Amino acid sequence: MKILVMSDSHGNKDSMLKVVASEAPGLILHLGDHDRDCKDIEWEYPEIPLRSIRGNCDRSSAGLDIDEFTLSGKRFFMTHGHLYGVKTGLSSIINSAASRGADILLFGHTHNAYYSVSGNLVVVNPGSVGMGKKTYAVLELEDSVVKCDLKKL
Repeated sequence: MKILVMSDSHGNKDSMLKVVASEAPGLILHLGDHDRDCKDIEWEYPEIPLRSIRGNCDRSSAGLDIDEFTLSGKRFFMTHGHLYGVKTGLSSIINSAASRGADILLFGHTHNAYYSVSGNLVVVNPGSVGMGKKTYAVLELEDSVVKCDLKKL
């Protein structure tokens, strides 16, 4: 399954729409900061499931701060990252994801794309799709293997 991961769109819906059109994912995940931007994606691509959480700029949103789910046998933990102080280090968010039994940790907030593997935990920050370098991540889940590709729009 191909999963598109975006974060920090900050109102730049055109960038999001371009990425969805070019990647044709089976699932879209948005990691906050203008989670309302997802409404346009859902309108244009109603056939693609979309999950989103709120970020520090989404204070009036009724969305969740954290989303956890299992897909293709992999446990996902997604959050914006501001509640874990990701701008000063990743130990808090990695420890939280590991304690929850996550296989894949997704976060944003820093606007800097990042990918690593910490033990058995895949750690991904897609960067910002709406500002700066305009980056995003594509995850491929195949036969219990997770592949991550960080891309620039």
